[in-house]
Amino acid sequence: MGLNFLAIDPIAFELFGWPVRWYGIIIGLAILVGYILFTREASRKGIDSDTSFDLLFWTVIFGLVGARIYYVIFSSNSYLSDPLSIFRVWEGGMAIYGGVIGGAITIYVLCQRYKLSVINVFDIAIPALFAGQLIGRWGNFMNQEAHGGSVSKAFLENLALPNFIIEQMNINGTYYHPTFLYESLWNLVGLIALLLLRPRKDFFKRGELVAFYMIWYGIGRFWIEGLRTDSLYIGPLRVSQILSLILVVIGIGLVLWIRLKGKDLVPYYTDDRSRVVRNEDE
Repeated sequence: MGLNFLAIDPIAFELFGWPVRWYGIIIGLAILVGYILFTREASRKGIDSDTSFDLLFWTVIFGLVGARIYYVIFSSNSYLSDPLSIFRVWEGGMAIYGGVIGGAITIYVLCQRYKLSVINVFDIAIPALFAGQLIGRWGNFMNQEAHGGSVSKAFLENLALPNFIIEQMNINGTYYHPTFLYESLWNLVGLIALLLLRPRKDFFKRGELVAFYMIWYGIGRFWIEGLRTDSLYIGPLRVSQILSLILVVIGIGLVLWIRLKGKDLVPYYTDDRSRVVRNEDE
């Protein structure tokens, strides 16, 4: 007989009377893991620790801002009656694609300031992005949000899921697709593949880690978004599915463009740090 679990309280504990939510704790953990992955690879590529911290710090800040702005833009009707609710981020309402866009713009600007190769820094950041997304989705799990349509309990049991996940997907007596888990696992597989293939000098060329993310995440997100019940829309179309298709097309195009350069191909994994991060190597 399986154990019965109550839904997890989204508030982990209170600190001086202020509720500390699991969502925030998990996002903090995602940032920490991303920081470790980014700074270790940046150091191997010849970027000093102060620059690495600066890059990641501002990317996280403006990535969060971008995630909120994106969500507000595509769900503006819910904020028209109460504009101040835009600033109440603790009530929810963040979008990964907005965070990716905000973070990418920030990296581009900072690379100009530090005279770093934009494409190389993007490549360095991709594993951290994968890790942040796969961990951050568990914040949605704690909040019982970003789930898919209704399913039977038997369906979830047939997926061999732990009972605490099954019961957390029981919302007001109805079980739902754990789309947070689908996306988290998709990102985990992508991250593992990336870390295993990245050290092979004959595999990834410079810029192809970015392309790999675009193609891998774009395909997975397009499918998973089709299962969700809380999608943002432009007319009848799901915004995230549109962006996912655009990512896949751009990613494939980027790989083709890189490979067509022929003899000028530069492997991503190289021990020659002197020509890895400077703008003149673009």
